[in-house]
Amino acid sequence: MMKEKTVWFCTNCGNEYPKWMGRCPACGEWNTLTEQKITPSTGSGSGRKGASAVVPGEGRAPRRLSEIDSTSESRKSLNNEEVDRILGGGIVEGSLVLIGGEPGIGKSTLSLQIPLGCPSMKTLYVTGEESERQVKMRADRLGGDASNCTIYSETLIENILAQAREIQPDLMIVDSVQTMYTESVDSTPGSVSQIKEVAAVLLRFAKETGIPVILIGHITKEGSIAGPKILEHIVDVVLQFEGDNRGAYRILRSIKNRFGSTSELAVFEMTGTGLRQVANPSELLVPMHEEGLSGAAIAVMMDGARPFLFEVQALVSSAVYGTAQRSATGFDTRRVNMLLAVLERRAGFKLAQKDVFLNMAGGLRINDPACDMAVVCAVLSSNFDLPIPPDICFAGEIGLSGEIRPVAQADRRVSEAARLGFKKIFISSFASLDSKVKGVEVVKVSDVPDLVRKLFQGGNS
Repeated sequence: MMKEKTVWFCTNCGNEYPKWMGRCPACGEWNTLTEQKITPSTGSGSGRKGASAVVPGEGRAPRRLSEIDSTSESRKSLNNEEVDRILGGGIVEGSLVLIGGEPGIGKSTLSLQIPLGCPSMKTLYVTGEESERQVKMRADRLGGDASNCTIYSETLIENILAQAREIQPDLMIVDSVQTMYTESVDSTPGSVSQIKEVAAVLLRFAKETGIPVILIGHITKEGSIAGPKILEHIVDVVLQFEGDNRGAYRILRSIKNRFGSTSELAVFEMTGTGLRQVANPSELLVPMHEEGLSGAAIAVMMDGARPFLFEVQALVSSAVYGTAQRSATGFDTRRVNMLLAVLERRAGFKLAQKDVFLNMAGGLRINDPACDMAVVCAVLSSNFDLPIPPDICFAGEIGLSGEIRPVAQADRRVSEAARLGFKKIFISSFASLDSKVKGVEVVKVSDVPDLVRKLFQGGNS
């Protein structure tokens, strides 16, 4: 019997060390090393049987780059327009796709809706968290054609691959990677070494057989995929659910995609019969209240290549406890403080002794600087108690000197505003439009005082 040895794995980057250290030398994170016992015959380091043997093809001779066929990959449609679009036009044969998200946000629901909505594709659904009866109950609730979907409740990866080679499915779904284990690694399921080895084995299987594999993954309390960071490096595509699992809307964002763009996202609505595709999310995020209320402004955001229009809500009131409060939901609080400082210093609005509360409607998390103008207008609207007409929207970044800077893809933002029936859009005077869009008036402003004059003193209120 060969003696076991103890190694320490970093749960953040997956590097291996012979002893414990407070800080990982590779990624610099503190207190991320966990102890694992392995045998020399099954170890996980480089050069052993393990994660290093990822891509098949041992014995192949090197080829010139000019001799390699560069035709596009063969894709399969999942009969779900939003998922197909975020994958780049369908799932690529032999690819490994990782879907992550919080508990209850819809990972298992979406993964089961795919085979139920695409009966022409033979699917092997492997569940390590639920029984076959539980999956059947959820399938009955979701509806669809289950005639070509096979359910297999198993956690040993060797048994799963044996069944997959016998069934020869068109698609395999594994729920979840943290529950799977392999006999070649002597550690518990969900450990760093098990996750690395299971992912490597599944990738090798996908590349050898051409069968695409969808992996379901858990996330940590910080919101990142649970397990070593190398898990995200092994897979071909990483998709992550965002949003509040207590709300109705879910955003599926592309974090990594070797076969397409990472600037895509898909929006779903959770209903009693599963996740419903939201083809036009802007119609769901615009105002849902009576007209004439102050403190609301419509921003035109670009998330990747897709334009969104959503409502920014602000409430300004006198500070109750002496020290003004600054609170933002779905927006960076530090950026809110910066914009308020610009209003105070460059435009002369006294907001230092007032509470400011900001909310992004729909539960979205906004990072686009083009929303600065809408935030400022919502704050001023609440401060003046002057409503902004509902047919006006904004797209512009605000600098520290109070200037309004142009934003990328201004033409697409203006076109989306016109398509949704808005009559006026405020943009930077430095922005250039390739063509004039009919149905919407483009108002160009140079700085915050110019914006205030044209918005609140130009007859709009």
